[in-house]
Amino acid sequence: MSIPAVVDLVERLDTADQVEAEHRADTLRWLAGTTDVFRRIKPATPPRHLVSYVVPIDGDGSVLLVDHVNAGLWLPPGGHVEPGEHPADTARREALEELGLRITVGDPVFLTVTTTIGIDRGHTDVSLWFPVAVPRDQRITADEREFAEARWWSAAELDAADPTRFDPHFFRFLGKIAQR
Repeated sequence: MSIPAVVDLVERLDTADQVEAEHRADTLRWLAGTTDVFRRIKPATPPRHLVSYVVPIDGDGSVLLVDHVNAGLWLPPGGHVEPGEHPADTARREALEELGLRITVGDPVFLTVTTTIGIDRGHTDVSLWFPVAVPRDQRITADEREFAEARWWSAAELDAADPTRFDPHFFRFLGKIAQR
């Protein structure tokens, strides 16, 4: 995976709001000024690196999230893009490793730039979000080393939930995909 290929993915993203537009511009500046986008040493070498989120969505709109032990938040599963790996390949790999799911992914639909929280503080994740259709009855085997729990959240449950317990951009992501 080359940086020009990542630039192409980011440039093709339609931004949903001012925050995503700012994250896109920031990411493109970063990509233009670096040759080092892959985390090699935990938690923060380099201090900014690529991440792929996989967002399993059922036909009824329910979303599968994981209670991430390290972050202490409900997050989409996903992880850091390995050196030379395409972010879509990362999404497929992480879905299999973390959930036991074999998935098909298209292009990412959302981009965020976030300073991490939890044990691995002090680095910035540039995250590409890949929504994927996954039937709710499909068997999920969550990685117990990384997650306290994995569960489906209905729209009503998400509306009633404390937003501070989720990725800070998650509800913006939901708003964006609802408009698609």
